[in-house]
Amino acid sequence: MSPSPNVARPGSPLRKVARGVYAPALVFEIGVGAIVPIIPLSAVDLGGSLAVAGVMVALLGVGQIAGDVPAGLLAARIGDRRAMLVAAVLSVLALAGCALAPNLGVLGAGVLAVGATNAVFTLARQAYLTEVIPVMSRARALSTLGGVQRIGAFIGPFLGAAIVQLSDLRGVFWLAVLTTLLAGLVVLAVPDVAGAEAVRRRQNTPVPLRTVLRDNAKVFATLGFGVLAVGAVRASRTVVLPLWSTHLGFSPATTSLIFGISGAVDMLLFYPAGKVMDRRGRLWVAIPSMLILSGAILALPFMTTLAGVTVVAMVMGLGNGIGSGILMTLGADVAPPAVRAQFLGIWRLFSDAGSASGPLVVAAGTALGSLAAGIATMGVVGLLAAGGLARWVPRWSVHANATTRRRAAERAS
Repeated sequence: MSPSPNVARPGSPLRKVARGVYAPALVFEIGVGAIVPIIPLSAVDLGGSLAVAGVMVALLGVGQIAGDVPAGLLAARIGDRRAMLVAAVLSVLALAGCALAPNLGVLGAGVLAVGATNAVFTLARQAYLTEVIPVMSRARALSTLGGVQRIGAFIGPFLGAAIVQLSDLRGVFWLAVLTTLLAGLVVLAVPDVAGAEAVRRRQNTPVPLRTVLRDNAKVFATLGFGVLAVGAVRASRTVVLPLWSTHLGFSPATTSLIFGISGAVDMLLFYPAGKVMDRRGRLWVAIPSMLILSGAILALPFMTTLAGVTVVAMVMGLGNGIGSGILMTLGADVAPPAVRAQFLGIWRLFSDAGSASGPLVVAAGTALGSLAAGIATMGVVGLLAAGGLARWVPRWSVHANATTRRRAAERAS
């Protein structure tokens, strides 16, 4: 059997975007990953309390949520790659502001701006890949993007720690300035793939955001809330592991080691996940990912030993890893081509809002006196998310599974 004409081959767009998208994505995320643990330390260094330091970290996520919809509008207006360049320039300015911040107000404004520019950069990369990659290679391309982001976020803190040893806290922000500049230069140097973006811009006319919302209201009201739930469960993983480890009395070093092991498992699975989604359909990854991750979260409160928590952490990494790129892939599947960038901006708003709400649910349960209850709540949300995906993905995505693909082919013939 001859290979599908839709599958990218060596020398095709998939090979070229490795330079123009994955390389800057990796470098950009290394910088962001490096500053995340430094932000609260910088806030304390400027005279802030621990509570203020926590707010400073939260501003990164707030900025990303605030930037999602404007990111879609910007990419639609000036093009995906130009939006990446604009985001890189603004991020350099914001990071430099953080490095030079004389007080908490300037630091907070800089962190908020970094979050917003991260939203633009991420949205533009997703929209660009959706434009240039054949549909039967789409999941591999987007899951690889998700995997590259994970790798960058994993490497960043280690580089940041080395910089702190060599200089001081502000040196890490200058490291992020450098990585962002490098990311922007790569985007600038690597040419567009087959003029895809120019063709899209010639064919499309600006569409008001309210029109995009109205025309796609049913998608957002169904699958959109499934995406929100998935984002919440995945983000809660970054909170439940350290909180439960601390509750059991493990040292910070041990907790970091457990989290690192979980992250390592997570990073190893992004390409196989994309390959399964391309060959079998999105549900073959989406549902197992949520079931494994939510099952591990539900099991965590029953673990009281280091070995038990480590095993659960690895299972969490497995569940999260096999779901690498699933939300970006689903967004690319259901986004109308004529308003793709605006649609994806709203789509990412659901995803990022979920990512922000997950840790808050766990924190609320803890504040009410039961960390185990907060953790269990997120496990239940994960099971509900799996059910929502099973119901709504086949309704909206042709690539949900073999059955939806066959039906689409029958309708087209």
